[in-house]
Amino acid sequence: MSLKATLSAALKDLKYVFLFSLFTNILMLASTWYMLEVYDRVLPSQNHTTLLMLTIFILGLYFILESLEWIRGMLMLQASISFEESLKHRVFQLIFQTKLKQLANSSSQPLSDLKTIQETIGSPAFLVLIDIPFMIMTLIVLFWIHISLGFYALISAIILGVVAFFNQKMVAPPLKEANQHQIVAQSYINETIKQSEVIRALGMLKGVRVKWLERQDYLLNAQVLASNRANVNMTTSKFIQYLQSSLLLGLSCWLILRGDPDMQSSVMIVASTLGGRALAPLVALISQWKTLSNGVEAYLRLDKLLTAFPVSKKPMALPAPQGDLMVENLFGQAPQSNITILKGVNFRLAPGQILAIIGPSGSGKTTLTKFISGIWSPSQGKVRLDGVDVSSWSKDELGPHLGYLPQSFDLFEGTIAENIARLGEVDIEKVQEVADIVGLKPFIENLEDGLNTNIGNAGSYLSGGQRQRIALARALYNNPKIIILDEPSSNLDREGDHALIKALSILKSKGSSIILIAHQTHLIELADQVLVLIDGQNKMYGPKDEVIAALQGKPSSSNK
Repeated sequence: MSLKATLSAALKDLKYVFLFSLFTNILMLASTWYMLEVYDRVLPSQNHTTLLMLTIFILGLYFILESLEWIRGMLMLQASISFEESLKHRVFQLIFQTKLKQLANSSSQPLSDLKTIQETIGSPAFLVLIDIPFMIMTLIVLFWIHISLGFYALISAIILGVVAFFNQKMVAPPLKEANQHQIVAQSYINETIKQSEVIRALGMLKGVRVKWLERQDYLLNAQVLASNRANVNMTTSKFIQYLQSSLLLGLSCWLILRGDPDMQSSVMIVASTLGGRALAPLVALISQWKTLSNGVEAYLRLDKLLTAFPVSKKPMALPAPQGDLMVENLFGQAPQSNITILKGVNFRLAPGQILAIIGPSGSGKTTLTKFISGIWSPSQGKVRLDGVDVSSWSKDELGPHLGYLPQSFDLFEGTIAENIARLGEVDIEKVQEVADIVGLKPFIENLEDGLNTNIGNAGSYLSGGQRQRIALARALYNNPKIIILDEPSSNLDREGDHALIKALSILKSKGSSIILIAHQTHLIELADQVLVLIDGQNKMYGPKDEVIAALQGKPSSSNK
């Protein structure tokens, strides 16, 4: 569903809001009616009972007015919540899609845009838009009182409409620029915070602060310009509104003095009050312009993103994989890049086998794991699991059967158990089993809260080796059928290495297919097959003994 269709669905009750707005705008004339009745009935008759009854009646009308205002406010609030609810899951997923595709604008901004639109729909600013058509009703009353008063009020409304038009033209560009600079500044500080340890250790804080202040200066300059222009327009609109009230009073008085039979003294105050009321929606629109403009900008950004990433059809449900992996003539590059990294890679891995991928730095080993895991899609060729293209497999269905430990990994805020269980429902027996396999049991037993110990943001309370073991346990959780480990021992000590070897042996015996990127000889020795990747191409591939022998220039044992 498009953003426009989603917004229309959320505003399905807008017709009722218009209906309530009609009554509220009529009831807002109650004070004018009360004034007329006091002048025309109470003062000439000196009747206290009439005054009391009119006052009780007007209080009842005010109660109804405020009740209707509350109801339409609640309707708009409910519409805004409905809008956010219908899109928040999709927008949340889009943040990760843009990140995986390495788009330059990948950030959490779409969620902020969604929140901005939601707040705009539920704000008084949106109700101002609904009230503007009803100012015609006030103008009609002024025309009914006297045609001269109606034309004067109409001309004032047109002038104020021109002010609102130029307000949009003058304020929108710097406000849009300010919003863009705010996104850039926020993105910059978010990225630098991730490197806080390096920044502090190398004394880079001053340089980071200077660069951030440069971005803040651009933001503040644009905000000041937008605010100055908005203030000028706001002052002008209020001046016109106040001037209209007074001039309508003066015009009414002039008509009476010249003996116009359609004018009475009591009408002067009424005309003045209605004149201010006629322009109130336009004045409110100008005062609320920043809120509306931010909402429109957020809408346009989010609409562009949703259009670029339409809702994909739900993949057909497939049975759990058994681990038969085949890579066929694989070509591929990183998202947003035209540099081909992988060039015709081929291999097959049967269940219960280990494939070691070796090669020099920059040969495409890590890139290959991204295609095998389905993170990226190849430009040519296929990655098949049990004969099914990995790209067409639902990631929600495939994920539990896939173990993945990237070269650069992060843990999540939460407990050890939650991280190992992939932030899903914790099966404590499975968590304990895999923690024991990777050698975490002694460490966990020494913790007061055991598996329920909080590890801090990104595992900041742990050492590098402890983080890697937990990440390894997460990859091996629930006995996945395909396991991809990229340099899994980079932060492990000798004890951790022994635990890793033990874990690989156990998983292999359970029928898991394991892809291992490693340079250590003792890990390569565990492999059944070896793939030598150089410049993104298969240089050698086959049984471990044959490939190692070929690399060493010796005849393999199979040829002896």
